[in-house]
Amino acid sequence: MKKYTEIQDIPNIQDAIKEAILLKMDPFEYKELGKNKTLVMLFFNASLRTRLSTEKAAKNLGMDVMSLNVNEAWQLEFDDGTIMDANTSEHVKEAAQVISQYADVIAVRAFPSLKDKAKDQSEYILKSFEKYATVPIINMESATAHPLQALADAITITELTEKKVPKVVLSWAPHPKALPQAVANSFATMMQEMDVEFVITHPEGYELDPEITKNVPIVYDQKEAMRNADFVYVKNWSNFKEYGQVLNTNPSWMMTQEKLGNAKFMHCLPVRRNVVVEDAVLDSEQSVVIKQANNRTFAAQVVLKNILESL
Repeated sequence: MKKYTEIQDIPNIQDAIKEAILLKMDPFEYKELGKNKTLVMLFFNASLRTRLSTEKAAKNLGMDVMSLNVNEAWQLEFDDGTIMDANTSEHVKEAAQVISQYADVIAVRAFPSLKDKAKDQSEYILKSFEKYATVPIINMESATAHPLQALADAITITELTEKKVPKVVLSWAPHPKALPQAVANSFATMMQEMDVEFVITHPEGYELDPEITKNVPIVYDQKEAMRNADFVYVKNWSNFKEYGQVLNTNPSWMMTQEKLGNAKFMHCLPVRRNVVVEDAVLDSEQSVVIKQANNRTFAAQVVLKNILESL
């Protein structure tokens, strides 16, 4: 693997999942692989699980890790030909090349603005580092995708499923803030690569990018969509067509124990209790959110391992 900026960078997803599960059994088996190698993690936005799990994964492989909250240093310029007489102090052309001299792998986290749809979809921050860096790039969540989370989700479903072909439902939930589509996009992409029955449910008008959902069934009746579900992944996302807007805060879409039935509850975290999901669900044995969070380490570790092996 030369990089991991999108799910399609994984040559064989089932092999990657199996390898990640094996890594959980002996996390330090390949601790010599990353010896004298450095991971530099660049954060344009806040992070809890991604920051800690990716650092832990790198250290399990023997790597050194450096982290930079980029916006606490100074503003980077991404446009070509710009006269830099405003608030940007360094161009990504220089920054990416300089950081590449300090790193063997660079991981980047950069959220969308949710204001300029075309600019967000261009993935200009992530793609600028891909263009100008001279080492492999890992996506720790970008404007449109969160492939590390999706891999952890796939690992979780594979470990916990009791059926050959489980039914997996992605359900929209209310939220007071405008949130990106990144997690939902990558989960939908990943589930189309898995041997599952996959359904998406959300209020009318909250369709995701049709180029991502493709032929996945979309059911506007949440209870109908969740009938006989084995896993229910709950996530808010803002409007894609009327980009970044919050047009629906209907509390009836909150996940409840009654609606969940016998399914396992999934969420990427952080989650707003009693807005996105009621306490009774999160505190039940059906909630697997802590297992998902643990699998973030091994999703990152299998990616890093494969990248290190290709250096």
